Amino acid sequence: MNLLKLRRVVAVVVLVAITLLFLDFTGTAHRFLGWLAKIQLLPAVLALNVGVVVVLLLLTLLFGRLYCSVICPLGILQDLFARAGRKAKKHRYTYSKAKNWLRYGFLTLFVGLMVAGMGQVAAWIAPYSAFGRIASTLLAPVWQLANNGLAWIAVRAGSYAFYSVEVWWKGGALLAVALTTLVVVALLAWRNGRTWCNTVCPVGTVLGFVSRYSWLRPVINTEKCNGCGLCARNCKAACIDPKSHAIDLSRCVVCFDCIDACKRGAIHYEPRKKGETSANTDTSRRQFLTLAALFAGTAAAEAKRQKVDGGLAVIVDKKVPARKTPLIPAGARSLKLFQKHCTACQLCVSACPNQVLRPSMGVMTLLQPEMGYEKGYCRPECTKCAEVCPTGAIRPITREEKSSEQIGRAVWVKENCLAQNEGVTCDNCARHCPTGAVQMVEHDSKRIPAVDAERCIGCGACEYLCPARPFSAIYVEGNQQHRTL
Repeated sequence: MNLLKLRRVVAVVVLVAITLLFLDFTGTAHRFLGWLAKIQLLPAVLALNVGVVVVLLLLTLLFGRLYCSVICPLGILQDLFARAGRKAKKHRYTYSKAKNWLRYGFLTLFVGLMVAGMGQVAAWIAPYSAFGRIASTLLAPVWQLANNGLAWIAVRAGSYAFYSVEVWWKGGALLAVALTTLVVVALLAWRNGRTWCNTVCPVGTVLGFVSRYSWLRPVINTEKCNGCGLCARNCKAACIDPKSHAIDLSRCVVCFDCIDACKRGAIHYEPRKKGETSANTDTSRRQFLTLAALFAGTAAAEAKRQKVDGGLAVIVDKKVPARKTPLIPAGARSLKLFQKHCTACQLCVSACPNQVLRPSMGVMTLLQPEMGYEKGYCRPECTKCAEVCPTGAIRPITREEKSSEQIGRAVWVKENCLAQNEGVTCDNCARHCPTGAVQMVEHDSKRIPAVDAERCIGCGACEYLCPARPFSAIYVEGNQQHRTL
């Protein structure tokens, strides 16, 4: 198997595996494949996962931007669209000079937003998060519909190998963002290959600086080259200049298409020779140091922030109460930290077994996950979101720690309570409270709920199971800063 076929096989396996993380509603995939989300560069930086960042940078220093071709899901997706474009028209690409003003402009904007604490805005162009929104919004419902179809067939065949699940469309805003991103990426890739990677993507620009100094690099043998230009016309990164026999290593994504296209074997990979530099390196060292400073500043800012902040039948659907403070999962520590680290990749939303997490529609937190208890409640024994979060927005947490972390506190609304206003006997909230924070007390010959805020962890069992409609008589108000009980 040659290098091109090997790269394609590995890339397809990685793309399928990462996609499964966003489609799987059983939790099985995360046990075996969850590490793929944690080795994405930007999530690793936000999670201060130094080991992963160092390994990825070393991989780039050794082999060039291999990350973009076999690890980044959005990069691999672009290759699929580019391949479709090449089938429509062969040899469609041409060499173009790097649009450094655009690359550095997007990178500066991205880093500036991250340092300013507006990571939720910066994440709109982050590659892993963009792919996550595409997979969880556009593919997951189709996957669920297919599963339900198989369940329908299986039941009629006397088998229970499949079970039906609720098909969840996560909202118009998320659908619009995901669809727009997919269309833009697909059109750019179909027409011009890796345009997104080499002009918009901040991760691509970062790795482009590093890859200038890669040990292993593609080289054009001028003695074998006849100047046909096939390599340049098949280079989706538009980084091969056939006239000067030069390859811009900052844009090369190590796809091996040029090697496969060359009929004379004039392009091969070889180790860097001592004292050798890549094309356009007159300012690359200064640019690299500038980038390193920006990148280090982002990581330092994140590190500083982490240290400082420290029953009854359904009649009508429930409506979302107007919470003054949004609810975020146990392990997120505080609303401020969560909003700064979360890239809205939707992995935790996809992994939540009770559909408690959903994309926010708030202006400043658009598409970042928040909690709601209309479809279920946050079970104290479930730590799925903490297990899958790759950015550290939700830190790993044990079941014991979750059971003692208060993410919010229950609030009783007298006007909505059936026991108070209709004289019925109802103790759903008290019976299902896992911590005993809700107790029924006598008041004016009625038994009504009383909330002990010091025992409530904000799981939402009371809110979810309250029979009052359309608004529950008891709901959970979020905490700005989580506290341990």
